[in-house]
Order: sequence, then structure tokens, then C-alpha cells
Amino acid sequence: MAALLSEDDIASRLEDSQWQRDGDEIVREWRFEDFAEAMSFANRVAELAEEANHHPDIFVHGWNKVRLSLTNHAAGGLTDADFEMAARIDGLG
Repeated sequence: MAALLSEDDIASRLEDSQWQRDGDEIVREWRFEDFAEAMSFANRVAELAEEANHHPDIFVHGWNKVRLSLTNHAAGGLTDADFEMAARIDGLG
């Protein structure tokens, strides 16, 4: 099982990040030009998640917004894997 990050580690990793802490998760929201772009992004995230075997919650709402949340359910909180996945998602554009 992955080791949980300390509060200091989490705070440090969130500095200068667009991800925010929400309890035992990190979350971020994107806004797109239209529904098709939002769904395309959600599908690209899904492909990355399958490759990494680390699956965020994906919430498509308001016709052009996507909200993602990451946590490590098995570990019961935030781990390196969550921040690694967040960085991979950030790389999508």
C-alpha cells in the first residue's frame, strides 16, 4: 500500500498549483469552449488513468466544465500517486 503524505508534503505540492485540497482529495476544474471539448478532455483523462491504473472521479457539468478529484482510496488519503497523476493530467493541455 502507498504511504500517505504528511500535511506539510501536501501543502508543499499544492503551492503554485491549480489543484486545491478538499479533505482527503485534490481537485481541479477546467472550462472549455463547448461540450465536445469537455468530453474530449474527459476521455483523454480516462486513457491516462487506465494507463496509470489510478482513476480520478470525473464530473462533467454545465455543458463545458470538467471537475476532477484524486485520492488514493486504498491508502485512505493523498499519496505520491495522486500528485503524479495530477501532473500527467496537467500535461494534457
